[in-house]
Amino acid sequence: MRNIVVEQLNLLPIDQRAFEIVERKGIGHPDTLIDGIMENISIALCNEYLFNFGKILHHNVDKGQICGGATDVTYGGGKFNKNIYILLSGRASADVNGKKIPITDIAINAAKDHLKKNTRFLNVDENIDMESRISEGSKDLVELFLRGPKIPFANDTSFGTGYAPLSELEQITLATEGKLNSKEYKEKHPEVGEDIKVMGLREGDKIILTVAIAFVSKFINNLDEYIKKKEEVTKDITNLVSGMTERQVIIHVNTADDYANDSVYLTLTGLSCEMGDDGSVGRGNRINGLITPCRVMSLEAASGKNPVSHVGKIYSVMAFEIAKQIIKEYPDVAECNVILLSQIGKPIDQPKNAGVHLIMKDNLPVEKVKSKVIYTVDSCLESITDITNKIVERKVTVFY
Repeated sequence: MRNIVVEQLNLLPIDQRAFEIVERKGIGHPDTLIDGIMENISIALCNEYLFNFGKILHHNVDKGQICGGATDVTYGGGKFNKNIYILLSGRASADVNGKKIPITDIAINAAKDHLKKNTRFLNVDENIDMESRISEGSKDLVELFLRGPKIPFANDTSFGTGYAPLSELEQITLATEGKLNSKEYKEKHPEVGEDIKVMGLREGDKIILTVAIAFVSKFINNLDEYIKKKEEVTKDITNLVSGMTERQVIIHVNTADDYANDSVYLTLTGLSCEMGDDGSVGRGNRINGLITPCRVMSLEAASGKNPVSHVGKIYSVMAFEIAKQIIKEYPDVAECNVILLSQIGKPIDQPKNAGVHLIMKDNLPVEKVKSKVIYTVDSCLESITDITNKIVERKVTVFY
């Protein structure tokens, strides 16, 4: 019998509380970029291992760093003075029964592939200095990885958290960045760079979005054009958000701009890492693409961890899936929080604790759904190994 604990929380649902804060770092933010790079490397390694050996071998490439470069930017263009430096770090199986796996080449190619697919104006071959320090893993963790039977053994004592459903502010924050970084919007507004950060604040029935957008210099010829284009984007965000809520909405874009001194957020590539902004794995969005200090949250850096036995990754995905399933199946539940704790060396389908916090609608007692929720959690954990394939096949993401 799995250790599943269900408890009722006597709290208001998040949408009804006095305030809420939600952050979203867009696809071009340096923290999101390095998360995506390292996750792309992990998936590339998984596919290489599957092709050569029919199974995923031990690896954890969840360490990486972007060190910002330096540029001179003017209206209409600019140039690089110092390249962006990217360090790839972690551990991966490189020699299996005498067969060598080119982990350095795999890592660098996967990193460049991610950058080319998610940035438009960065010359990856000319303006990136990249180094891979990925090497063989520790023998005890590799042995533990290989020792696992059909159900892998957890290779860490850690926890993952998840919740459902998304609040109105969370949906708005996601949708704002999603629209500005969509293919359709870029075709209409190529001056809007990929490095976009949205900070959402709700105070009662008032929503304030502070949005930072790296505008691309070659599409803007002077300050007046910059102001006009910023006003257009602000209007587009306002129209989007107003259609998603009945609350009052206030939008602020690039609040650090100083028009009097002609100091504005203008970049050569649409990325802040071109001019000194750095990025580290795990400092960006959580599994659901958001940073949510008013919710249950884990500090786990899921990107790059192996999707077979590393619970920092698997439990983070599983917790959100369980929470979504509970909300879907039991309409009397207003909100659901899930916290899964592992113990190193134990089967991943047998967490040390699977904790569920429920906020019930209309003050209903948790006993009405408790046994059913336990059954749902148990069933989800029964099929936990399915998550591995979902991650490798990109059916779920861990950096969004």
